[in-house]
Amino acid sequence: MEEVKVIELKESVFADNDAEADRVREDLRSRGQFLLNVMSSPGAGKTTTLTRLINLLKDTYRIGVMEADIDGAVDTDHIITQTGARAIQLHTGGMCHLDAGMTRTGIDSLDATGLDLVFLENVGNLVCPAEFDTGASRNAVILSVPEGDDKPLKYPLMFEKADVVLLNKIDVLPYFDFDLDTFETYLRQRNPNCQLIKISAKTGEGMDQLADWVRREIDLWRA
Repeated sequence: MEEVKVIELKESVFADNDAEADRVREDLRSRGQFLLNVMSSPGAGKTTTLTRLINLLKDTYRIGVMEADIDGAVDTDHIITQTGARAIQLHTGGMCHLDAGMTRTGIDSLDATGLDLVFLENVGNLVCPAEFDTGASRNAVILSVPEGDDKPLKYPLMFEKADVVLLNKIDVLPYFDFDLDTFETYLRQRNPNCQLIKISAKTGEGMDQLADWVRREIDLWRA
């Protein structure tokens, strides 16, 4: 009987993407551009958080934004009108994530020449975006209070990949069964070293602390 030939496609895809991600990172570093990849589930508050954050940072950095969605341009329109930042919309053609090649295409289309700081708002879900290295300088994950305190247990890779975790919508904590101590215990089981910042993108609580984190990470990256 002829031996069955097995081809490990998944491993090959990830290996190729990881190599391209390293090239993207190197290109960004050579141009002095810091890329923050922002991930969350739909409705967690990525765009609202970015809007407040950009307005806190835009006097210090020249900022661009790449908005990734399966379709539509609502978030890009919002960023442009509310912050004045340079922004483009990336349509993934049904894919639930961005990979390094897509990120490179977006950066080229954004015409990132002269920008210091680029935000990538990844496609909204807690699974696929964590699996693909985009070439970002740092990864941010947003979890909102209504989603529940158990998400680090259910979606471990997403939280393991995070350099900073933003717990959003803390203004509604009294109305949800969300235990902060339980959440932090679960988070530290997955990622003991990430920064945890509690924010409300709606009210602005914690946003100054987040802006300080971004400034500090850019300085460390440049050094």
